[in-house]
Amino acid sequence: MTDTKTDADVVIAGAGPTGLMLACELRLAGVDVVVADRLAARTGESRAGGMHARTMEVLDQRGVLDRFLAAGVSRSIGHFSGLRLDFDRFETRHPRSLVLLQSHVERLLEEWATELGVRVRWSSEVTGIRQHDSEVEVEVGGPEGSRSTLRARYLVGCDGGRSAVRKLAGIGFPGTPATVTALLGDVELTDPPAESLFMQRRPGGDFSVFAFEPGWYRVITTEHGRVADPREPVTFEELRESLLGIAGTDFGMHSPRWVSRFGDAARQAERYREGRVLLAGDAAHIHFPAGGQGLNLGVQDAVNLGWKLASVVHGRAPEMLLDSYHAERHPVAERVLHNTRAQTALTRPGPQTDALRDVLRSLIEHDDVNRRLGGMITALDLRYPMGDDHPLTGRRVPDIDLKTRDGHRRVFELLRTARPVLLDLRGDTELAAAARSWADRVDLVEARSAAVHWPVWPVDETPAPAALLIRPDGHVAWTAPAGTTLDPAALQTALTTWFGPATAD
Repeated sequence: MTDTKTDADVVIAGAGPTGLMLACELRLAGVDVVVADRLAARTGESRAGGMHARTMEVLDQRGVLDRFLAAGVSRSIGHFSGLRLDFDRFETRHPRSLVLLQSHVERLLEEWATELGVRVRWSSEVTGIRQHDSEVEVEVGGPEGSRSTLRARYLVGCDGGRSAVRKLAGIGFPGTPATVTALLGDVELTDPPAESLFMQRRPGGDFSVFAFEPGWYRVITTEHGRVADPREPVTFEELRESLLGIAGTDFGMHSPRWVSRFGDAARQAERYREGRVLLAGDAAHIHFPAGGQGLNLGVQDAVNLGWKLASVVHGRAPEMLLDSYHAERHPVAERVLHNTRAQTALTRPGPQTDALRDVLRSLIEHDDVNRRLGGMITALDLRYPMGDDHPLTGRRVPDIDLKTRDGHRRVFELLRTARPVLLDLRGDTELAAAARSWADRVDLVEARSAAVHWPVWPVDETPAPAALLIRPDGHVAWTAPAGTTLDPAALQTALTTWFGPATAD
């Protein structure tokens, strides 16, 4: 047995997409990070199947999206319980979904994390937590019974739905139990369907077949009213028999690469923070993977939390800033659990559900309904409460083309360093004076926009603003409307709220 100690600002439990994205966000802000994962190495299991527009936007904000686009396949459609949604007219530079298996997402995020200096420790399972006034001790079990203690300012559990961190922190995980059994396999098919099949409903359940990579397909079956024992191993033959029973064919299924079982249990952590311990991703919420929202939800948790945690670690903002993480992200996951329960209900067999789906299908043909559901699935419609009724405040900032002293740039390019940006669009000297005491942590950028109006979700436009305060996660924290006199006090209140008290002159 060994007993060693390693220090870091933040320990992250879990090297999946959420944990890796959070680690990158913290490193961009100069925070020392250790990621600990219980696995010995990457398994190569495909798991989640892609990204939606808002996740692509946040990767674009950090300048790494091209890596992911090059590895995946873009599609302009999505679905709500198998009913087609069209994304191609959404107000974003990325009006599509990106088909990219989670295993590839993790590989690309880990490469980026390595470039930024993130340390990843494999075979490191969190087994104990001791919180103190100024630090948290994280007991970690290793190979052959070894153990170590990682000491950090904060611990973030990104360790999945069975999160050890959540359990050790004593955070409840209420919700609803599973009512269906779903099987998933990445396989080869000798007789595949002519095109990818969104959910196909049959009396015995439903199934989907998606082409993901050359020669490989993802097959999913769902049987209603049967809840399998999660402790029982899942087999390829079980998947084949399920598909035969529902679809009447197995499409010549063979050579499985990965087979898994899951259900529609929907649970959410009672709170996302317990002292120096926080939760993100599946450790904070689980749900049926309807609409492909899970990976995206976790990555966006990380982008919301990262800059806040970094500000607190560096002493620039009070610890109470971390409470806004729960306040903003808990309702978002609550909504996802709500809509995935609805999507699961829409797959149940029977003439009543058939009629309901026909009604909803006819409604989705209307642009406003398509946009409403598409905005929810992609998180493009998200607005955090900021106490300001301007249409832009609280929303993701539009990626407008700008002309700056350094040439033509997009708004998203201003967020590459994950620092807040005070965007001055009218050359207001009072703006710089009002924000002078935050110059050490907020970038002031003077620019001009040719756009007379800026898009605001879902379909409206608003006159181009005079100035914006943009948080590192790309959400607008304060807006100065065009044609109005600057209110220095309102700006300074927003700066203090989100980026800490003014620095003494």
